[in-house]
Amino acid sequence: MFYNSEDIEKNTIIDVAQKMCVAARTAPKGKGIDNILTTILTDAEKDELADHMERIGKDKGIDFFIRDAQNVRHAAALVLIGSELNTRGIEYCGFCGFENCKEKNEKKGRCAFDITDLGIAVGSAVSIAADNRVDNRVMFSVGKVALEVNTMGNNAGIIYGIPLTTKGKSIFFDRK
Repeated sequence: MFYNSEDIEKNTIIDVAQKMCVAARTAPKGKGIDNILTTILTDAEKDELADHMERIGKDKGIDFFIRDAQNVRHAAALVLIGSELNTRGIEYCGFCGFENCKEKNEKKGRCAFDITDLGIAVGSAVSIAADNRVDNRVMFSVGKVALEVNTMGNNAGIIYGIPLTTKGKSIFFDRK
């Protein structure tokens, strides 16, 4: 059997993307509550999200959304890692900026545990990409648009996007 480099790289990226999702799932979580969500986009679905990013960038005059959309378009796959936004029910915490979970819920705040857990999950995921020498970059812009177009469903409250590529030079550096 003959395997060309293009096929090898595409298959590896999908394998790494899947492992990144597993790493996000198994990352430590506050109070052991798992609110992490993961999705992988490729091909038309990935490019459709890039199109949305570019439109928003143009409509709102946000140049880095347009730049990031190009990175997504040129990536082989896109990993989305998000979190549901829930409450842990802790009486004495206040990490979210409110006195307790009841006040946070009344004022529609975000639990610090959900956001911290998401950060740990993203860190675990990108370490898998780095260990496998797959170029990646964590992007707020991708997550913001994925959230707006409901890519991960109604349960997602915050999302980050991680495009993946194996080019001769990382497309995520020397960006204009």
